[in-house]
Parts: sequence; C-alpha cells; structure tokens
Amino acid sequence: MPRGQKNKLNTPEKHHQAPRGTPGLKGAQAIATKKESFSSSPSPPCGILSQRKPGAKSHSTLKRPQRDLSTTTLSAGVSHTRSYKGANGKIGKEQSSSQAPLSIVQSQRDRLTKTTNILVEFLMHMYKRKKPVMKADMLKIINKKYKSRFIEILKRASFSMEVVFGIDLKEVDPTKHSYILVSKMGLPNNGTVSRGRGFPKTGLLMNLLGLIFMKGNCATEEKIWEFLNKMRVYAGKRHFIFGEPKKLITHDLVKLKYLEYRQVPNSNPARYEFLWGPRAHAETSKMRVLEFWAKINNTVPSAFQSWYEEALRDEAKRVQATVTARADTNAMARGCSSVLSSSSSHTY
Repeated sequence: MPRGQKNKLNTPEKHHQAPRGTPGLKGAQAIATKKESFSSSPSPPCGILSQRKPGAKSHSTLKRPQRDLSTTTLSAGVSHTRSYKGANGKIGKEQSSSQAPLSIVQSQRDRLTKTTNILVEFLMHMYKRKKPVMKADMLKIINKKYKSRFIEILKRASFSMEVVFGIDLKEVDPTKHSYILVSKMGLPNNGTVSRGRGFPKTGLLMNLLGLIFMKGNCATEEKIWEFLNKMRVYAGKRHFIFGEPKKLITHDLVKLKYLEYRQVPNSNPARYEFLWGPRAHAETSKMRVLEFWAKINNTVPSAFQSWYEEALRDEAKRVQATVTARADTNAMARGCSSVLSSSSSHTY
C-alpha cells in the first residue's frame, strides 16, 4: 500500500478512471503558469492551477487534447470546484440546474480565488518563518463574507501549496485547530535552493521525478524540456517561481544530488538524459511521486496501472531493505554485547 499519511484537508474524492496516454504531460499542464495574473499584486503565484470538483469526471480531462487542456487550466484560481465550462463548451450541471448567469458565477469564483490567494500568501509567510498555523489566525485574514466557506477555501489553498510548491498542510491538533507546513523533500533554504528571496522549488522537482519515473526511470533532456514548456518554463528564460530553470535542473539540483545529469551513451552529437539522484531515492519514493501526480490528475495512483505496479515493487524492496538493515544492526549489537560480557568475565 502507498506510504504516507493522507491529509483529510487536501485529499479530494478520488476517481478510478484509468488515464490514457502519457500522464506526465497532463501533470505539466496542470501547473501551467500565468505570470501576468500577479504582476499587479505582491501575492505569491498560487493562482496558477485549476482543479475540477471532486465529484466531476476525470476521464474527459485526462483524454482531452493537450493543447485544449493547456488553455483551460490557465485559470486564475486553484480550485476543487468543477470548471464552469466543460470540454464541450457548455455550462456544467451546477449552473444549468440553477440557471445562474455565467458572469455572476465567474464573479463569485474570482472573489473566492482572491481570498484563496491571500490565504496562500499567509501560509507561505508562516512556512518561511517555520511557525505553526492556527485556524483563528487564518480566519482573521479571510473576509467575513466568506468565513462560512472557510473549509472550501482552506482546501483550495492547501491544494495549491502542495502541487505548486510541494508543501503539505497537516493538522497536528484537532482540538486547537493547529496546523504545520511540511515540505515533501529536504531542499535547502526552505526549498528555495539558493539563499535570498524566492519560492520553494519542491513542486517542480516532484514533477521532474515523476516524469523520469514514467519514462522508464530515465528521461532525455528533450523530453524534460518538452514537459517543462507545457508549464511555460523555458530554458534561458527566467521564471517567476523557478528562477533560471536550466541552471536549476542541470546544475543546482544535480549538485544537490536530487537529479543525475549524464550524456546519453554513444550519442553523437552529444545528447543528455536525467535520472533520479541518490538524495531523491533517499527522501521520496516512486509511490509518493505517483501519489503526487495522481492528485494533479484528480485520480488515484492505481489508475496508472503499470507505474503503480512498479511503485508497489519498489515499496516492497524498501521494506525488505529496512528489515535487513535492522537485522544487521541487531546482530552487530548482540555481537558487541557478547564481546563486552566475555571481557568482563576475564577481568574478574
């Protein structure tokens, strides 16, 4: 079974519809950025995802042509509510039943998006300060008109923190409604990699690890950039979250041993490929990465059947390695104890 404790705040209802095609491209499109949305605001770029309502079908989205998907996911909000226009261009069931004008619905969604953005800004501030987060403090920064929708707003903000920045919001005290923010991996400087201002890069790293896994545990540099371009991340062009991406993935993450970057054997002219580095193997697993990608696609890891089976085998190997290591440690401890005991008896 997949490892890792599920967070009830940011775990939407899952769908068991098996996706078709290469899910990596869908994952990239789900994190396509929209820098212009934030040019007039100091808020962090949290509003760069769209997510369907947990009850909505995932099949049409996963099978949708990539170009269409990349445009529909560039909404300004991170949401667990269904898109107000479906793949066929018609208003979804929620609107058709209420007959609400689209302009009103859009206005309501935009206001919730703005509130979500403010909450993500606050969460990011608390994460950088390494402070716990209290529900009472979050309610203080939410407009009183939306306090009744706090749970919905918190779910959206939590989803954004996880899939964009690779940070989990976990409730640690249900009675006091206290939360902590935990990075999925141990990137230095709170995930920003380099010192100074900036946003955590863990979300990008999780995406890259997922792509490498799904490409047979080795992805060519061409495939990496094809994937990143769908996130509007381009080599040589500074990104407002990820900085200079080519330096980040071919130097910084390689130096930190999260990625391995090597020449493709016998390639002429030289071509390069990426693999997981030793720190990636140590700090995460194929199952955790698959769970991350499943969340972006609003489905479950088992929907990616062949990769899920490989991830299960990897989990079994990890468990066996842990058991073996413990057995070796215990045997060594018993050996040391016997030596000490024998030495003590000779002394007397």
